[in-house]
Amino acid sequence: MINTKIYKAVYELAEKLMKAAAKDDRATFEALYAELRAICTEHEHTEKDHPEQWETLADFTEELEEALPIYQKALDKAITKPSKDHIASIGYSMATLQVELGQTDDAIQRLKHAQASAQGIEDNDLKAEIDELLKKLTTGQEPHFDQ
Repeated sequence: MINTKIYKAVYELAEKLMKAAAKDDRATFEALYAELRAICTEHEHTEKDHPEQWETLADFTEELEEALPIYQKALDKAITKPSKDHIASIGYSMATLQVELGQTDDAIQRLKHAQASAQGIEDNDLKAEIDELLKKLTTGQEPHFDQ
């Protein structure tokens, strides 16, 4: 379970980051991103460390190549917990980046792992997204992501 105070801070930062991105406010976005990164690094390797804060940080990391290792860190923490919801969600996010980077085979493997973890979760929308992307990639269809 993520610490309530940290969850609230991460959630509020995520909302502010989305608003800054929508307004194309670079300075605010970068300041908020630095704040979020500071929360993650401050609590890393403590009892307050949680995959959700790292997943959120990766979600707002603009360079795809930089986001993947952050997602990997979040995934490693989710596997250690273990948290099937986070494993599935992070796996799906990583796979979408891998598709954008042209790493289709890696994305397919990542989705298969996410799909296995998703068996035990209640988020039917996430399950459907994983299944749909995996089907598109394995049948050679061109995936399209909503931005």
